[in-house]
Amino acid sequence: MYYIKYDAVTNYKIKEYTSGCLRVSSRYPVHVSDYYVGLIQNKGDAIWKQCMPDPQELEDFDQSPDPLNETSLSPVPGLIHRYPDRVVLLVSSRCPVYCRFCMRKRLVGSSDFQMDEAGFQDALKYIAANPSIRDVILSGGDPLMLSDETLYRILSRLRSIRHVSFIRIGSRVPVTLPKRITPELCNILGQFHPLYINTHFNHPAEITDDSSKACSMLANAGIPLGNQTVLLRGVNDSAEVMRELMTGLLEIRVKPYYLHQMDLVRGTAHFRTSINTGLEIIRSLRGHISGMAVPHYVIDLPGGKGKVAILPDLVERKGDILLLNTYTGEKVAYRDLTAVRA
Repeated sequence: MYYIKYDAVTNYKIKEYTSGCLRVSSRYPVHVSDYYVGLIQNKGDAIWKQCMPDPQELEDFDQSPDPLNETSLSPVPGLIHRYPDRVVLLVSSRCPVYCRFCMRKRLVGSSDFQMDEAGFQDALKYIAANPSIRDVILSGGDPLMLSDETLYRILSRLRSIRHVSFIRIGSRVPVTLPKRITPELCNILGQFHPLYINTHFNHPAEITDDSSKACSMLANAGIPLGNQTVLLRGVNDSAEVMRELMTGLLEIRVKPYYLHQMDLVRGTAHFRTSINTGLEIIRSLRGHISGMAVPHYVIDLPGGKGKVAILPDLVERKGDILLLNTYTGEKVAYRDLTAVRA
């Protein structure tokens, strides 16, 4: 696989690093694009926390490095087959920023995590041999770190498999390296509809003129944009921040899709919030901002059991009566008439 060239800030260029942070970087690699560093206003702010190593990463040994059991769900290297009709293809090992909360901390930036041509061919053969697979999700690392030529080749080969109905790309590039979104790249992506991109804005400070322009270019190429936010302690775990983020995303033509409870990944415990925090945030959004801006709050279950939505509305059920919460906090009884007839 061939990658684009990009600027990255190494740990030796950041004066605020401590010896503890250097120890972290020897375990979990550090990469931060010059652009993303430029968004930092103060040490310890929301941008800093997402990209700068923290000694707390080395204090968390209770959880698994692979809590979603991706290794066991990989019939061929670099391909994850969790759900019957879709697969995740890990086509890249690099990102503009190695997020400190990454679900694949065990892999990203590792020289061992690299899909070569032979591995890609094996993945294609697996997909072609399984007609139930309709949805292919390109992930990594970040797929948009691949060169235009490499992306075109990957997309062309996937499109040649008749039962692949649509393709998704998971990318934080519009957030962390927006200059990567070029007219040439948009032209390539626009040749493979239906193609969707889910990006990863986590804080309103990431919605800049540059990232907005990148999203506009993709949307103008006919690519529907969704967003997957991770609920992060000290970054976005308040109703005020989340309201600003979600409404801001709609303004730049990005549809909020998921709000993820922090995965139980080793080295990320300091980012984790309670589930009740997430429920309270969703409750604060409903009825107070457009329904288009309210994401699904989900937990990706350990062991590769899949995502489940967590809802704040259902309080209790008594026979055919459901007690539900409104957005104002009022409890309303709703009768399930179908259950009565049954």
